[in-house]
Amino acid sequence: MPQLILDDGTRFTGLSFGSQRAVAGEVVFNTAMTGYPESLTDPSYKGQILVLTYPLIGNYGVPGKIIKEQLSKYFESDSVHISGLIVASYSTEYSHWNALESLSDWLKEHGVPGICGIDTRALTKVLRERGTMLGKIVQHDPDEIGWYDPNKENLVAMVSRTEKQIYPGGEDRIMLVDCGVKNNIIRCLLNLGATVIRVPWDYDFINDDYDGLVISNGPGDPTQCMTTIHNLKQAIRQDRPIFGICLGNQLLALAGGATTYKLKYGHRGYNQPVLKVGTNRAYITSQNHGFAVDADTLGADWEPLFTNLNDNTNEGLRHKTLPFFSTQFHPEASGGPTDTRFLFNDFINIVRKSKTGLPYDPQGQ
Repeated sequence: MPQLILDDGTRFTGLSFGSQRAVAGEVVFNTAMTGYPESLTDPSYKGQILVLTYPLIGNYGVPGKIIKEQLSKYFESDSVHISGLIVASYSTEYSHWNALESLSDWLKEHGVPGICGIDTRALTKVLRERGTMLGKIVQHDPDEIGWYDPNKENLVAMVSRTEKQIYPGGEDRIMLVDCGVKNNIIRCLLNLGATVIRVPWDYDFINDDYDGLVISNGPGDPTQCMTTIHNLKQAIRQDRPIFGICLGNQLLALAGGATTYKLKYGHRGYNQPVLKVGTNRAYITSQNHGFAVDADTLGADWEPLFTNLNDNTNEGLRHKTLPFFSTQFHPEASGGPTDTRFLFNDFINIVRKSKTGLPYDPQGQ
């Protein structure tokens, strides 16, 4: 029978679905109740074995791949990025109006193994006590695969688009640095009338023609992306607006001279509360990250923009005088919540004001 083995020797035995192969990676948990097609296609999960804490998974199957505006309508990318999936109960019967196939068949197509019948509450308790751990899914022999730490690799280079791609829209030209971008970031920008120019993570965009810059989400340790950080250091010497999302928050902070660190077990789920600094406004956000910005290392020109209400970690930052800001959470969240979708409007408005020469007012954001 298949097993999940953690690097401290803890073992969980269950039943197999999806692909029957051995995999290794970092074991993380997600607290969302819905949205597994979106989560499993999120490039930020590259190299990770994902534990879904909601007890019943697979009951609404997987939708078909429909392309709209050059993007998969129901997925966050064109592939499944997790290494393995752990659930408590897997529904062998699915029912939904747009379902094309079962979750198990979809995982088989992408070579991703799943285990069900696991006490995910007990497993989550282990991860919350020990922190994020390495693990492996084996089908027969515990030694059929070795340990693998994905954070030692440049995962962004594995998931980023390798060529420039343009999504036509309006007159506002947004340069999007693809560090593992979720499709809904592109959709949000297109819905606001922007033309999106999607470029690889290591693309030198400084001398290109664009009105605003977006640094996307992505997997792994941000310090692996030194080329992106170098390009951002050049960008913050200019005055064109910048918006960083998730990994983009960390990369912008590093370019501004701050540091980042690895969280004990990360923030992953659709229900993370954040506070806008200097106000009483709280928002419920979707998150998926294992690293965070050390707000105490921000330079004199930068300030925190949002703070996590669970552990007081940084959830965003902004420049005090220039049109640069970022969020650690996902304002584009597909599956929800949409509480912070307004940040895309804020960014596009900043871009348009910048084009007309109007001064930037960070307090009006």
